[in-house]
Amino acid sequence: MATRDALQAQLEQGIDALRLTLPGDAVPRLLDYLALLERWNAAYNLTAVRDPVEMVTRHLLDSLAILPHVQGQTLADLGTGPGLPGIVLAIAAPGRQILLVDSNGKKVRFLREAIRSLKLDGVRAEQARVEDVQGQFDCITARAFASLADMLTWGGHLLAPDGVWLAMKGKLADDELAGIPPGFALRGTYALTVPGLDAERHLLVLRRTAPAPQR
Repeated sequence: MATRDALQAQLEQGIDALRLTLPGDAVPRLLDYLALLERWNAAYNLTAVRDPVEMVTRHLLDSLAILPHVQGQTLADLGTGPGLPGIVLAIAAPGRQILLVDSNGKKVRFLREAIRSLKLDGVRAEQARVEDVQGQFDCITARAFASLADMLTWGGHLLAPDGVWLAMKGKLADDELAGIPPGFALRGTYALTVPGLDAERHLLVLRRTAPAPQR
């Protein structure tokens, strides 16, 4: 089992490789989050990744890789699971209001405990289906929980007029880009290099081209 010092070294090397500058307390808080997730995961099966070394790569560094694209004062993380990337972004770039959305009760209970124990100001968790969530957000993150077409159909109403939608994907399927619904446009596709991860990762950046329909 990797020690906390070893995980810290791995995380710090990854942050350097991503060329990120984080607040001074971010690394210990990210490791606290990881320890909490590992503890809960033993009982509640919140993530299939069980090795802490793999968690640093697949959860922490994978989430941090999109940080340069995050913008605005409000963020909604849809299908957040155990808080990925939402909790990681809250620790790495504090100061914005963040809503974590998941339909799984066990995961939302974990999120609320993480918010409480990590003292994450401005972060709240809601157990709901994406289509039932209310509000508008400057930035929306979604980590491959559905196809682009489904994500935007269910959650498109949540994106503010000048907001940005960050869809985290693995390998890109051409037919998926063809399924972007009316009212949205792809503004950029970025290949992400996640330190330690030997797999394709992409970030799709979308913006609104038409007002959201009234609900």
